[in-house]
Amino acid sequence: RFSGCWVGMKVIPETADASQTIDFDHDRFEIVEPDFDLPPEGLSIRWPDPPLEQEARLHRHKLRAAGAFARANRLNRIVIDGPAARFGIITTGKSHGDTLQALEDLGIKKRRASEIGIRLLKVGMSWPLEVEVVHQFADGLEEIFIVEEKRGVIESQLKEQLFDRRNESQPVIVGKYDDLGEWLLPSAGELTAAMVATALGRRLARYYTSPEIDERLRFLAQKSDAVTAVSGNGARRPHFCSGCPHNTSTRVPEGSHAFAGIGCHFMAVWMGRNTETYTQMGGEGATWIGHAPFTDTDHVFQNLGDGTYTHSGSLAIRAAVAAGVNITYKILYNDAVAMTGGQPVEGVFSAGQIAQQLVGEGVQPVVIVSDDPSKFADDPELPRSVSVRHRRQLDKVQLDLRKRRGVSALIYDQSCAAELRRKRKRGLIETPSQRVFVNEFVCDGCGDCNFVSNCLSVVPIETVFGRRRAINQSSCNRDFSCLEGFCPSFVTLDQGEPKPPVPVDPESLPDLPDPAKPDITSPYNVLVAGVGGTGVVTTSGLIGLAAHLEGSVVMELDQTGLAQKFGAVLSHIRVVEKIEDLHGARIPAGQVDLLLGGDLLVAAGRESLLTLSNDRSAVLVNSHEEMPPSFINERDLEFPGQALLSALGRACRPDSFFALDASRLAIALTGDGLLANVFLLGAALQRGLLPVSAASLECAFELFGSNVEGNKRALVWGRYSVLDPDEVERLAGGVAPSLEETDSLDDSISRRMSYLSQYQDSAYADRYRQQVDRIRSVESRVVPGSTDLTEAVARNYFKLLAYKDEYEVARLHTETGFLEKLQADYQGRLKPRFHFSLPWITGTDPNSGRPRKFAFGRWVLPVLRMLARLRFLRGTKFDPFSYTKERRLERQLIAGYEVLLSRMCEQLDESHMAVAIELASLPDQIRGFGPVKEAAIENTRERRETLLDAWSELRKPSAGRV
Repeated sequence: RFSGCWVGMKVIPETADASQTIDFDHDRFEIVEPDFDLPPEGLSIRWPDPPLEQEARLHRHKLRAAGAFARANRLNRIVIDGPAARFGIITTGKSHGDTLQALEDLGIKKRRASEIGIRLLKVGMSWPLEVEVVHQFADGLEEIFIVEEKRGVIESQLKEQLFDRRNESQPVIVGKYDDLGEWLLPSAGELTAAMVATALGRRLARYYTSPEIDERLRFLAQKSDAVTAVSGNGARRPHFCSGCPHNTSTRVPEGSHAFAGIGCHFMAVWMGRNTETYTQMGGEGATWIGHAPFTDTDHVFQNLGDGTYTHSGSLAIRAAVAAGVNITYKILYNDAVAMTGGQPVEGVFSAGQIAQQLVGEGVQPVVIVSDDPSKFADDPELPRSVSVRHRRQLDKVQLDLRKRRGVSALIYDQSCAAELRRKRKRGLIETPSQRVFVNEFVCDGCGDCNFVSNCLSVVPIETVFGRRRAINQSSCNRDFSCLEGFCPSFVTLDQGEPKPPVPVDPESLPDLPDPAKPDITSPYNVLVAGVGGTGVVTTSGLIGLAAHLEGSVVMELDQTGLAQKFGAVLSHIRVVEKIEDLHGARIPAGQVDLLLGGDLLVAAGRESLLTLSNDRSAVLVNSHEEMPPSFINERDLEFPGQALLSALGRACRPDSFFALDASRLAIALTGDGLLANVFLLGAALQRGLLPVSAASLECAFELFGSNVEGNKRALVWGRYSVLDPDEVERLAGGVAPSLEETDSLDDSISRRMSYLSQYQDSAYADRYRQQVDRIRSVESRVVPGSTDLTEAVARNYFKLLAYKDEYEVARLHTETGFLEKLQADYQGRLKPRFHFSLPWITGTDPNSGRPRKFAFGRWVLPVLRMLARLRFLRGTKFDPFSYTKERRLERQLIAGYEVLLSRMCEQLDESHMAVAIELASLPDQIRGFGPVKEAAIENTRERRETLLDAWSELRKPSAGRV
């Protein structure tokens, strides 16, 4: 206001996503009006002054006035000085805190810095750099080291201002580069206190060294090397929320290409959906205008969010129409700016209004695809030329649009999943009464439901017969797209609400002793590492609020990045008694006191491990194995749980590593897996690892105001898990029984024989046992002590024999206790519905090209029970199902496998063992039902032929052998 200038501020995540305690009495800023000779006409903007006069006033007066204001109010000030300063440091903004932290980490506090000849200038106005303070700062210095984020804005000005200074010697000026032209501080990426300390230690070596500096530099170098060695454990890549419209909308037909843009849909770039490139907001499709004349590709799809459309994306569409390119804009209408928190879209356009504008701009055709087409039946704003289709027809609609010349549009209408969840929690919209379940006994582990839904609420569960699928009811947003998977294992339940998980009220348990709190005379640092959407930021906020209520000084930083569902989130919380002891919200390398790991992958990631040290850090981590998004396309992905736990255990204090399955316990004891982080809070509190009291945390819950009782309950259970872990495990139902890997081979075979007896009869089980025994005998003779081939045959021959036909699916739904478990876990008038394809009804679904599926109510249960009892007909001439293509294929697979086993028994020797084991294991890749299973059989056929050829080659005599 004084200079009449516009003022800009650079905002970075460490300021935008951070919070801290402010003492208004201590930090109040008193403005001083400078003694400055204003021009007679003043400095204000005076319209309609000619542009050249405005420009002259800016350069002759306004910038000087800004400098005078900065000087009078000490926006740029020397904060460390000494009588014989030789080494100068200039900092600005967030890098000032990094530099103070780096100096402290090197053992150089302010008084020591002054003694060894360091002068530090903190710049508050980085452009234009005020000259007088620069000259005062530079006087007598031999070297100036400039620490600033990104480009060297101060560095270039400083060199210009000091270049023509009449002095006998000029100081060496370094910043982005050193005096030899080598990189010193990066201009790309972020700057950390560890980077500053490393660079500062190198530059200070000419003037001052100490054991503390050498030790810190050695620690940082060794820590970086050690973390690099375990970084291969992987990290969480951001993914669409469960039930997100983009899970479906970003798919393109085979052979098509799509372009990305600004919005959550950008994540399709790394999901194998032929989606490439990105652009600025409003440039969506403009890249294709320039690209189209130089490629053989005739058409592309361009993803565009409704927020971007109303902001500036409509102009890009107008440009594409003018250019006459062949492009289909896929506009997601989700009624929220989802990427930045669910704000309403500017202008609040309806899907019909967007369609109307597109038609008016010359876009043809325009099609709306919706999860509920009926809501457009009476829309007066919808142009007659616009058709409305169900989202199941998306692929067919896209195939049609890509044949059209010019600019077309597909408006995909479905609400943002995250926003739906928020509105349901607030009671603004009704929560669907239907829930989806997977009968793990029927499930074949094919992963088709994961693939068609692209949803990570479809989770793996390990059983004695291999990996199956289940629905995470805590994270499921009830999109129901998983039902499109071709599988009879899905059961939907109407009108059912979960029963209270544990009848025991934690208040009735013995009193909990209050744990001791850690010392906070120096900063106590807590790092919360977890997955986006599970309450990581909320957890850190609760700790910070509780500390604030106790009068402590707090700094917090939430590193969320693209933290859509399943993306990595790190939250830094620093608590101390005095504000001057904190220099920044980010925890320095090796200075975490407690790592609270809500997710193993994030907790053992590079950034987390860098903050740990063997002499300071404690780790409390949730050992639950939450699969990363890559699991969707890699159904047998092995979670590196033990490797991650080992990496964390090696990085912290040997006596302070604690792991527990907080997700399982939270679900069992509170009914909500999203309370796992609060459960961990309770465990950390009871171990004396949190710098707050239980009373302050409970008060923070109440002030936060969301799910207060649930949070309090989870906190108490977490505390009891430390006090009496055995009792908590008992109340939670105990640890899951051991899986097959811990069983003996004989146990595994016996279990399968028992299953086959129920599946068909004892003769069928004996058939299995005879083949396994033959292989076992041959293997023990060829390679004494080995059971690898026998184990492979035991698993895979069983899988082929126990194929899941109509009789077996009926039995598994009615005779395994699945329905009884639903009845035990849910209350109300339960209305189960089963989702099957009927073999005697021909024809395919026009949308998926697969056999049609139907939903059947509980009236079908007597039919299923009767069908299960008729399984003695299986394979006989009276079996009505035995003549279908799928059943004939299954019988052929069994016969072919038995022929293969006979060949092994006749020809097996040690040289054939590796090939034999792989051949015997091939049936494990044949999973699923109907077209999914047929495709799997076809995919394994080529590998089987290759292995059989290799078997034959091994039997040929070597050249020259007699």
